[in-house]
Amino acid sequence: MGPSAPTRAAVLPPLSAARWLLLLIIAAGIYFFHGFLVPVLAALVITFASWPLYRRLLEAVHGNRTVAAAIAIMLIVGFLVIPIVVAGSYAINEIREWFSWAVETNKAGATTPEWIAALPVVGEWLDEMWARHIGHPGAIGQLIQLVSGDNIGSIYRAVVAAGGGAFNLVLTLLFMLIALFFTYRDGEAFSASVDRLGERILPMRWERISRVVPATISSTVTGQTLIAIGEGIVLGVAYWIAGVPSPVTLGVLTGLMALVPGGAPLSMSLVSIYLVASGSWVAGLALFAWGSIELFVVDKTIRPKLVGGPIKLPFLPTFFGLIGGVKTMGFLGLFIGPVLMALLVAIWREWVREVELTEGAAQTLAPPEPTDMSPSSPTQGSAGPLKKVQAG
Repeated sequence: MGPSAPTRAAVLPPLSAARWLLLLIIAAGIYFFHGFLVPVLAALVITFASWPLYRRLLEAVHGNRTVAAAIAIMLIVGFLVIPIVVAGSYAINEIREWFSWAVETNKAGATTPEWIAALPVVGEWLDEMWARHIGHPGAIGQLIQLVSGDNIGSIYRAVVAAGGGAFNLVLTLLFMLIALFFTYRDGEAFSASVDRLGERILPMRWERISRVVPATISSTVTGQTLIAIGEGIVLGVAYWIAGVPSPVTLGVLTGLMALVPGGAPLSMSLVSIYLVASGSWVAGLALFAWGSIELFVVDKTIRPKLVGGPIKLPFLPTFFGLIGGVKTMGFLGLFIGPVLMALLVAIWREWVREVELTEGAAQTLAPPEPTDMSPSSPTQGSAGPLKKVQAG
């Protein structure tokens, strides 16, 4: 007899069931793998920013993508590790000097520095606190014992949290390097697949919108790096000329703060206040004036042009993208925020362009309005023939 035909109907149509299953899988993937979002985004940012250099490296190794990706990873590790080692050694030297000062001060005591005692409003109070907690011999040891004895539990938890944070940072960097390797090696194939899918979703528009992302990331990374290095060098030299102690350290800190809008002006203002409070009024005011002019020029003209990317973001969207990105994603948000803002501006301009084209086509195809040749009143309408008759 053979099997009979099924008589039961599906609860959901196959296409609808497939769509719901796809949405469920995507939601599950976001839930389980959202912790890897930051390293993956960091790998994508580095890939987009360094892709032109990687293409040259790929040509040098005759198209071997595995070898090129491995060499690129080693170069990036060297680029990251060497500055960290140099900065760490310099910071260790600075900490050693501070520790030596603390040991000597704990042995013999130290008077309040003149610039602290000369501060307006709070100078007298700071002088009294210094003499009570630091000035006499053995004061620093007593202060450390008092703080550590009363807050030993908080200190222990802070140390454990710092260790856990360092371990998570190492894991994040390791996963970022793994993702970066496969992004370099398989980036072109994955990009081609995304383009095919994007053309199905946004035909005739995907190519214009998708090209905004790599160009904006590349310009943002390059622009932010150049601005940070330039402001660190320029203001570091200004600190040295003004006679600020440790100008190299302060210049590096100012360069790092320059990655965030408003960070470099804050650093420069604090150094200027220190010079004024220590009695160097001319140097402090000159540093503040020079720094204000230089930072105004950079933040209002150079930063928007470098960070804006191919769509030339104005200052306000660039500022909101940087601040919103830092607030949401930390350091990585410095590069993700402007990209999202660039995409929003690109989509907005695409809509405006479509509206303008639609209105222009409608005006072109619209029939001309008929001219009003009819008489305004019956009396006027009969007056013309009568005048012709009378004239005849």
